Amino acid sequence: MMPWTIRTWFNASVLIVTCFSPVVLSKGRLNVLFIISDDLRPTIGCYGDPIVKSPNIDQLASKSSVFHNAYAQQAVCGPSRTSFLTSRRPDTTRLYDFNSYWRVHAGNYTTLPQYFKSQGYTTMSVGKVFHPGIASNHSDDYPYSWSVPPYHPPSFAYEKRKVCRGDDGKLHANLLCAVNVTEMPLKTLPDMENTAEAVRLLKSVKETGGPFFLAVGYYKPHIPFRIPQEFLELYPLENMTLAPDPDIPSGLPPVAYNPWADIRKREDVQSLNISFPYGPIPKDFQLRIRQHYFAAVSYMDAQVGRLLSALDELGLAKDTMVVFTADHGWSLGEHGEWAKYSNFDVATRVPLIVHVPGLTSAPQKPGEQAFPFVDVFSHSVRKFANGRAVREIVELVDLFPTLSELGGLKPPPPCPRSSFGVRLCTEGTSLARSVLSFHLRPNSEAIAYSQYPRPSDTPQEDSDLPFLADIRIMGYSIRSCDYRYTLWVTFDPASFQANMTDVHAGELYLLQDDPGQDRNVYDDREHGRVLGKLSGHHHWTSTLTQHLLYFNSGSKAKGLL
Repeated sequence: MMPWTIRTWFNASVLIVTCFSPVVLSKGRLNVLFIISDDLRPTIGCYGDPIVKSPNIDQLASKSSVFHNAYAQQAVCGPSRTSFLTSRRPDTTRLYDFNSYWRVHAGNYTTLPQYFKSQGYTTMSVGKVFHPGIASNHSDDYPYSWSVPPYHPPSFAYEKRKVCRGDDGKLHANLLCAVNVTEMPLKTLPDMENTAEAVRLLKSVKETGGPFFLAVGYYKPHIPFRIPQEFLELYPLENMTLAPDPDIPSGLPPVAYNPWADIRKREDVQSLNISFPYGPIPKDFQLRIRQHYFAAVSYMDAQVGRLLSALDELGLAKDTMVVFTADHGWSLGEHGEWAKYSNFDVATRVPLIVHVPGLTSAPQKPGEQAFPFVDVFSHSVRKFANGRAVREIVELVDLFPTLSELGGLKPPPPCPRSSFGVRLCTEGTSLARSVLSFHLRPNSEAIAYSQYPRPSDTPQEDSDLPFLADIRIMGYSIRSCDYRYTLWVTFDPASFQANMTDVHAGELYLLQDDPGQDRNVYDDREHGRVLGKLSGHHHWTSTLTQHLLYFNSGSKAKGLL
């Protein structure tokens, strides 16, 4: 029997839910401002977070459709960005690490900015959009995707150097790195430079005219938390709390655990002498990590605010669609984990905010500002009304067809079952109707797919970021509105094939009773009944259930029937 791969699930869902007729916007083609934050979970005010101060993103959200259940396809930077920029899943890009270029390794796929460029748009990249290095051919995929060479801030060269002043007064390469900006090399920080360059480019395209696609990739809140020290003042340490579920989930298989190896490499974490792989980090240091992450979010929010206010100042806001998202989430102590590198919601769920001028908000009046800058340090920071909440499950691979359709272009067609030779197609589906319709009922049958590779069944030093040649197990995860289901199966890195009949472990979290995904019931006696119930609600699950019973043949399967 041939190995049954995850691609069967992917293509079945694409063919069923893809919209084939484009949304027609009366305004014609729109400019696109595509903002990507790095390692940002939906820990921002417009998603109901009671702690984080993010007034500029909240203001954007108040004029937008806000997707509350958007998921990345792999919770690590390079694979996720390549996935949503090509609208292909990791099994199609064949990128699970940072060490291959999809055009050579998998297929010469058309990217989101490349498609806009082919339609007459000036496409520009600032900061971290594609992952730098081999994953984007050491060029951020220029000149394929961009009209002009991508911009990288000079001060980013110091991001991992010893520029963090420790408690001993010396400089270190620390995780926690709140700094006096005037003391930094070049007297600035990367995201400040990103904002300045993005504003310069907006001024340039304003002068030259014609539609533009500007992607701005902010580095924060990615580690290290090298941020202006004043943002810590927004989060007094005495007000910080620990994660609500800091313990490893009951029944969690070792293969599913993220041992946060990158955090351990920072000097201040090394000094804690934390045991590998399960820690834990001392509680006082946990509070400081959370404080610095929240402060980094507010710092990034300030940069977004300055960028959006430039749209107003240049008269571009009324003709520019704004999309804000992140490449994946980040664990802040939930499940005893830190960083990303897993299939849990805290690692895969991301913010997704889509603003279409005059459609997701009232038309802009003459002289009215759409996005006046909001100073987070002001004592009079006002609260913003909630934007339109979209509750259905969506994926980052949906971005390509969605932005195309909302921008006035024909969205790419759905990919066939095997799309390695197809340059332009999508493994996602357009969300344009969800963005624009205020009466569209959420699709309760929608699902999101994520995956994560591991080198072995137990946590190793390279479990978080295994090289392709070392991958032996792939965890395929399905997220619906009421459960998360994951299978960890044998994976052959030479053929890029998963053998779904060789299951190493499984996870099943029932979200109605366990929204934090803290109790794995995969091996419970009720497992079979649950799968049977799910098969009655989801068209694709009946096939999955039959297959599970096939490879669980024997005493366990008999007990489930």
